Amino acid sequence: MMRKLFSGGLCALFLSASLIGTAVAQDAPLVLQRDGRTISLQPYAPNILRVTFGVDRAAVMNPPGYGFEAKPSTQGWTHTRDAAGDDVFRSAKMVVRVAPGELAPSELPKRMPLDALNQQLREKYFGGWNDRGTFNDALRITNVEGKTLLRMRTWTMAPGQPQVAQADAGARGFRVAATFDSPADEHYYGLGQQQKGWMDLRDHEIRCWHDYSALGGENVCVPFMVSSLGYGLVWDNPSKTTIQLGFNGQNVWSSEVGDRVSYFVIAGNSADEIYEGYRRLTGVTHLLPWRVYGYIQSKAIYSTQEQVLSVADEYRRKHLPLGVMVVDFLNMTKQGNLDLDPARWPDPAAMNRRLHAMGVDTLLSVWPHFSKGSLFYDMLASKGWLVHTRDGVPDPGGFKAIIGPNIDTTNPAAAKWFWQEIRDRYIKPYGFDYVWLDETEPDIDPAKDVFWIGSGTRFYNVYPLFHTASVYEGFRRDFGNSRRVTILARAAYLGAQRNGTVFWSSDIFATWDMLKRSIPAGLNFTATGLPYWDTDIAGFFSPIIPAGYHAAHRPLIDGSDARDTIGNYEDYPELFVRWFEWGVFQPVMRAHGERNHNEVWSYGKQAEPILAKYLKLRYQLLPYTYSAAYRSYQTGAPYMRALFMDFPHEPNVANIPDEYMYGPAFLVAPVTEQGATRRTVYLPAGCDWYNYWTNQRLHGGQTIEVDAPIDTLPLFVKAGSIVPLGTDEGSARQTQKIVSIKIYPGADGSFALFRDDGTSYSYEQGKYSVTRLIWNDAAHRLQHEGAAAWSGPDSAVVSVIGDSVRTGSN
Repeated sequence: MMRKLFSGGLCALFLSASLIGTAVAQDAPLVLQRDGRTISLQPYAPNILRVTFGVDRAAVMNPPGYGFEAKPSTQGWTHTRDAAGDDVFRSAKMVVRVAPGELAPSELPKRMPLDALNQQLREKYFGGWNDRGTFNDALRITNVEGKTLLRMRTWTMAPGQPQVAQADAGARGFRVAATFDSPADEHYYGLGQQQKGWMDLRDHEIRCWHDYSALGGENVCVPFMVSSLGYGLVWDNPSKTTIQLGFNGQNVWSSEVGDRVSYFVIAGNSADEIYEGYRRLTGVTHLLPWRVYGYIQSKAIYSTQEQVLSVADEYRRKHLPLGVMVVDFLNMTKQGNLDLDPARWPDPAAMNRRLHAMGVDTLLSVWPHFSKGSLFYDMLASKGWLVHTRDGVPDPGGFKAIIGPNIDTTNPAAAKWFWQEIRDRYIKPYGFDYVWLDETEPDIDPAKDVFWIGSGTRFYNVYPLFHTASVYEGFRRDFGNSRRVTILARAAYLGAQRNGTVFWSSDIFATWDMLKRSIPAGLNFTATGLPYWDTDIAGFFSPIIPAGYHAAHRPLIDGSDARDTIGNYEDYPELFVRWFEWGVFQPVMRAHGERNHNEVWSYGKQAEPILAKYLKLRYQLLPYTYSAAYRSYQTGAPYMRALFMDFPHEPNVANIPDEYMYGPAFLVAPVTEQGATRRTVYLPAGCDWYNYWTNQRLHGGQTIEVDAPIDTLPLFVKAGSIVPLGTDEGSARQTQKIVSIKIYPGADGSFALFRDDGTSYSYEQGKYSVTRLIWNDAAHRLQHEGAAAWSGPDSAVVSVIGDSVRTGSN
């Protein structure tokens, strides 16, 4: 496991700055020595460069930290020195210039001048406060055409604060930082999950560390940011990191503890090229099982086997599709026993056999906590396999003793044991399909704790990478390619996407405000290079509803027949419907929350047919969604796409928080205002758009007001799109029939329809089929190449919106 989590080692051969005009050989970095400082430029591809600064050469030359898989490669890079004395490192994609080591006084950055007396007085009272840990090793990265992508002005290694050093188990550490230019027209996206309602992260301070109790909802730190100027920056430091973007024309990245400044720059002519670079560095996003792309039904909690089966039976009786049923937490006899309470789960194996016969899989919650007195606590404590304080005492945090401390899965022995117990207690004997790893921050603040890999202060953010890897790697080790992994996880880190993970927005409140904030939170999360994210549809926690509560506007759904579900939260059925409509266009669709009932029939007779309509739409779109997911596997790019990705030259889309592309075709504009039956939608320029519901064709580059009655999610299709649709049958079968191919004319287009067995990793060995659909707009002709995707004549399946079509196959 440790070998996978570290990147490959660096070659021991280094080039000095004196090798002017010499091509860089093998996989050695370019190393510059500057008056006790070391600068390393290490390529990983023509468009990927690792930049490292430090005062300790050994620390600079160490490989990157956790999360990285790629190996360095200097192929195509050369080093020269220009007339100004800059060291120039060049590839076919990037040009990097590092300023000379000894700048003339006139070239050094400085403040505005003061008169001599002012300067003397300031020196008397404030002298000695100069930051001697900040260095002026300026660096500029351009593309090959000379466009500036990134300019770093200074970097800092200042002595760490005493309390940080103490928490870092007494290790010698520094506060590390780097300062970059922030041009006024630059916009920023990604950096994990912030639930403050931000889309463009410019002019915001990002507290990049896992924080379950953050304002608005849990913060999740994944230190990878994408810039509108055409680069991505991956910050290689797992301690608490603060990123200030755009203030005073600067971006400042600052980490609490480290022994070097280290980051990667990925250049790209498109957003997807940047995501390909992130994929190369940190790993692929594997396909999930086919059924997981359907609908996942959950609530907190289905507390008995009988409840789970009765819900699944009702979906089947109503002929409503269902992919996965969830067995949530509090299912053990005692927290940490890793069992199922037999009084409530008398025969889990029989339950799963019955669900599987219906075409329904199961997702089981397994918490990482082990309470005192539970079956394994003494063994885990004696081996040091629980997260503990510096004196070796397991840390239960502020929780009740009945919950207990977290297992330390950064320890490979503990991680292997944890997986084996899950395998032998839940998967093999009972037939559970997937694992929900809750509390993966970990939820016990590790700042004063010690992991097996080191102090919680230094490695604050990496636990979710190790914890999800413990189960993913165990699955692959023991089951090989035969069964795909799905892990639901509450926090993430660099590279966690490679562990078969779906991340969710944590335990958010069930309010209209949270619906509005959740959309940009999800868009920035997927913009971080982790394509699989979802929400608890309609929120987890109920707000406190006053006794005399009334909605701001007359509710669009009458919930009077659902009082045992909603109490006096009279507009909650409307909120659930709006959120559910949006959920159809999340990468994974999952309903969950603390409610008495939470199924599509639980919110009243007016809500049920609307929810059924959108549930069936989710299944009709599965061929499209599954093919988009395969594209994410190939490229690393998300298919829940903030508008900047597809319209990079459109200034109007830089900060739209409530519209996005779902795959290449759909523009989704959820309704987030209670009582609203209309909303404005901006249609990006450069193409025409079709209203999905009416087929009306509209020009891009305009803001429109669109009708949005309660049963209508504003939804538009880009001209030139090809949309395959399947049946809306009651389970997500791998043999889902293609019933329609919709063409939206107005531009040339293509679509790769991907199909495989839906359950194994055989696609990694090429065992799949692709039907390439190609639309020639001028000829008004559809061609299809590759595997046959439907039987019978094309005319029975293919339709062109607003017109007739000529078809042909090769």
